[in-house]
Amino acid sequence: MSGGDEEKGRASAFLKSFRESENPYISLVRELLWVAIVVGGIALALYLLCGTWPAVVTIESESMVPHMNVGDLVVVIKEDRMRPLQSWAEGQASNYSMFSNFGDVIIYRPNGADSVHPIIHRAMVWVEPGQQLQLKGPAGVFNYTAPSAGYITLGDNNQVIDQMGWMDYRGLGQIMPVKKEWIVGKAILAVPLLGYLPLNIIPVAIILIAAMILHEIYLARRKDPEEAPQKKKKKR
Repeated sequence: MSGGDEEKGRASAFLKSFRESENPYISLVRELLWVAIVVGGIALALYLLCGTWPAVVTIESESMVPHMNVGDLVVVIKEDRMRPLQSWAEGQASNYSMFSNFGDVIIYRPNGADSVHPIIHRAMVWVEPGQQLQLKGPAGVFNYTAPSAGYITLGDNNQVIDQMGWMDYRGLGQIMPVKKEWIVGKAILAVPLLGYLPLNIIPVAIILIAAMILHEIYLARRKDPEEAPQKKKKKR
């Protein structure tokens, strides 16, 4: 037998032993590996289907109420997948709507930063540098002059556009019009409450692992009394 055949034989024997072992610790490792494979497979399938990463996001604020609520899990696709991205102004002209309003809801990195969570708001209109807009707010009508090209964005539950609502957004300065390269994707589906799982991923993972360990301990204890009579018979 060649060295390569011996290595294959050892590997095959190890895998067989790993699969068939009744040791509770090895059983736990098998279950954790199975969970990792399933979760990884789902993540890969979502990435291939949606073309974005992350392919799902969780709503953490009330800025999109009532069309999206805290705890909703939102499925995100690449901005040009299925159909070109449309702003509120373009959707109003073409009668295209998503989430009960004109235009697309986009997920974007404010000022292109990766240091903060992306924002999920509706793309209202594309502006060019120096373009002036007249906007309505809680204090009346006010003017906005775009400092650069990009999308003006607004939460469906907000009264002021993102680009005027924060003088210093989490240390990034004022939010600028959203460049196309800052867009993560657009929302196509919101599943109520399911987003609470990723919001609490650490406690959920601890509970699942604890449940697996307790299950293995239970099986081991249940098996011990069954093996005891057989050991006594062998001694005789």
